[in-house]
Amino acid sequence: MSHTIKEKAKLLGRVRRIKGQMEAVERALEAEMACGEILQLVASIRGAINGLTVELIEDHIVHHVVDPNKEPDNERAKGAADLIDVVRTYLK
Repeated sequence: MSHTIKEKAKLLGRVRRIKGQMEAVERALEAEMACGEILQLVASIRGAINGLTVELIEDHIVHHVVDPNKEPDNERAKGAADLIDVVRTYLK
C-alpha cells in the first residue's frame, strides 16, 4: 500500500488525535463528569473515526479501483467519483 506510506504522517496524526480524544473520555469517566459531556466527547470521536474512514476508503478507490481524475473512460470516472461522494455523504 504505497499510498498509505506517502500519507503516513497525516494518517498517524489523525490516529494520534483520536487517541487523545479517547484519553479525554477516560479522564471524563474517571472524574465522573456528566453523561451529556461524555456523550459529546464520544460523538466527536465518532466523527473523527468517520473522517479517517472516508480518507482511507477514498484513497483505496483512487489507488486500487479507479482514479476519477485519470480514468479515460468517462463513465468509469463518473462511477468512481459518485462512489467517493456516496462514501463521504454516508460517513458524514
